[in-house]
Amino acid sequence: MSEIHYKSLDTHIHKLTTERGGDGTNNHVTPAPVYLIFGEEFLCKAVFEQLLKAISPVGSGNQNLERIDGPDEDIHEVIERVNTYSLLPGTKIVAVTDSGVFDSKEDKEHLLDKAKKAYQNDNVKKAAKYLISMMGRLKMSFQDFSKENRPKTLKYNSSKFDDDQWLDDILDYCIQNNLAISAAEEQGGALQSAIEKGFPRQNHLIIITDTVNKRHSLYKSISSHGIIIDCSIPKGNRRSDKLAQQKALSESLDAILLKNQKSIESDAHRLLYEMTGFDLRTFSNNIDKLVSYVGERKIITRSDVAFVLKRTKKDPIYAFTNAITEKNAEEALFYLESLLFDGLNSIRPEQILVAMANQIRKLILIKGFVAGPQGDSWYKNCTFGDFKKSVLPVIQKHDKKLLDQLRVWQDMLSTDTVDGGGEGTKKVKKKSGKSVTELLIAKTPTNSYPVYQMFKKSEIFTQEQLFNALESLNRADLRIKTSVQNKKLILEEAIINICR
Repeated sequence: MSEIHYKSLDTHIHKLTTERGGDGTNNHVTPAPVYLIFGEEFLCKAVFEQLLKAISPVGSGNQNLERIDGPDEDIHEVIERVNTYSLLPGTKIVAVTDSGVFDSKEDKEHLLDKAKKAYQNDNVKKAAKYLISMMGRLKMSFQDFSKENRPKTLKYNSSKFDDDQWLDDILDYCIQNNLAISAAEEQGGALQSAIEKGFPRQNHLIIITDTVNKRHSLYKSISSHGIIIDCSIPKGNRRSDKLAQQKALSESLDAILLKNQKSIESDAHRLLYEMTGFDLRTFSNNIDKLVSYVGERKIITRSDVAFVLKRTKKDPIYAFTNAITEKNAEEALFYLESLLFDGLNSIRPEQILVAMANQIRKLILIKGFVAGPQGDSWYKNCTFGDFKKSVLPVIQKHDKKLLDQLRVWQDMLSTDTVDGGGEGTKKVKKKSGKSVTELLIAKTPTNSYPVYQMFKKSEIFTQEQLFNALESLNRADLRIKTSVQNKKLILEEAIINICR
């Protein structure tokens, strides 16, 4: 049959619901025996509901609708159900939601992420299913996942397990409820054979999942015998990805506003995106909240968005370090919370501490330059144009001179003199340590605007304050490594010391 994008679903549904025309033509098509819906969860759910209404006039109220929740679906049971005739007349639909049929042992991070999200949503039972499913695929035991063994057995970025109480809670639930780990069998082959053999005429299978393997023979078989609906949205940070994300959000916004006969100010739209980020479910829920809040009023304003909504968008670490260098304690503490508790993408306290220290060291380097003989080229209200013309060339000369001197010192320190016996002494080169370019003010002069911004921020601090800030970070580092204090509280204290 075919593969279609979710935006083309209306065309497919129109063909499903078109009756024979008066001229004798018949554009009506029968529903496919199997549908695969994959991609963005929110879109998949919307597409599923639309498809149900098209296949069955009563939609989700169809008494012949059987739902099976993944990821622990038994494919053999699914096949048996879809091949069994219904006792009631009409169309029978077997829907497998959140299916794990395409999951493999290579998807361990993805399954762990699902387990943690389910746990955070107070659904420990579902979280346990994800964990058991992953352990079966990896052929691991509960002992392999114990706190002391998991960094070695999972073999990936251990920073994601800095605060892993959630994982311990799920494991305790599995053990207390005697959940068994069974080796995952290859279920795709059985499902593929069933699809190729065919189902009873009025029986249909719908599979919903977030990820697929397009090279898998099961995917190709569904494409040949059924319909695949692509609901995926790029999750990357490239310009094309961001444009696709914004377009999907705008489409959701326009649909809800049109339905409720509302409009939104451009500033309010921008703030809504800034507070939510790319999260279709949260974004759509927020629009519904705004529609309810404004009542009979037709236009949603920026003040409405600011009053009604809470910020949920996750922020990168550079937003956090910018707040530090601007002495904005309130923003820094907010971003700290965001960075520490961003699911499996959380950043370890030690990494945040290093990022803070790097920024303070850069400011100290700039203060040293300004206080030196060449520092007269910089002045407090210097424009970016003057900075590029007058200050940057001086910085480049300063950096070159420093780099040459550092290399001389490094060569001296990296050479050992050893006793060569009868042939005298020999000089042996040792491996060099960390790159000396870390001490340069403008490592990439072609990208000079960030350097200019750091010079402006250096005016906020005195040299004494910067040395005190570095000392405060050193104390925090020692406490994080040696004490049992809450690491978040240690970081908060350091932030307040630096920004006050």
